[in-house]
Amino acid sequence: MNVDGITTGVVLDHIQAGKSMEIYNYLHLDELDCCVAIIKNVKSTKLGRKDIIKIDAEMDLDLEVLGYLDPNITVNLVKDGKLIEKKHLKLPREVKNVIKCKNPRCVTTVEREVDHIFRLTSEEKGIYRCIYCESEAK
Repeated sequence: MNVDGITTGVVLDHIQAGKSMEIYNYLHLDELDCCVAIIKNVKSTKLGRKDIIKIDAEMDLDLEVLGYLDPNITVNLVKDGKLIEKKHLKLPREVKNVIKCKNPRCVTTVEREVDHIFRLTSEEKGIYRCIYCESEAK
């Protein structure tokens, strides 16, 4: 299978196999007016299998959110057919309005305008907890 390279845009590489559609939906890539390629279950020496997303347009990405969705993603920025920057992600210390608190007694359930803020409490296990009620994100 051949997928053309991109001239200018973004390549999300080293996505956990099977997770590309979640990222595609979260980034609303269906709303873009450019070519987007999703390549699933590519052989990888580092991960065994991986997904790749190629976006044939420049765009701003929320690296914190991408780091939460999959901290192993490599963000490659391409311009004029050449790699100009490579960014390695990690789990963010805090995420805001990405995770919704499931605790029915949390202040975020009653007060709709309150931001849903979760902090990383275990980097090894990737556990986030609500800053208001300490509920664990699932």
